[in-house]
Amino acid sequence: MADQYGSDFITITDEDGVEYELEVLTSLEYNGSTYLALMPTAEDLNPEVMIFRSSEEDGEPVLYTVEDAQELEAVNTLFMDSLFDEER
Repeated sequence: MADQYGSDFITITDEDGVEYELEVLTSLEYNGSTYLALMPTAEDLNPEVMIFRSSEEDGEPVLYTVEDAQELEAVNTLFMDSLFDEER
């Protein structure tokens, strides 16, 4: 999702109303769904890559945690393959 001018950033709000800014590292399509690889921008948060399934509800983007372990593993593998392909 990054364009020639730099990375994309999104702000999400958790169920407790706390907002977090995340950098969109990349996105991909898998089994008819869009997945995003995100990393927190705040220094006090764990700088771990997070994977979410993206959807739209009432015209608004919504992110969902990937609960299914097989789905998460498959998407993670695709992200890693994509990352290593770009490095070559």
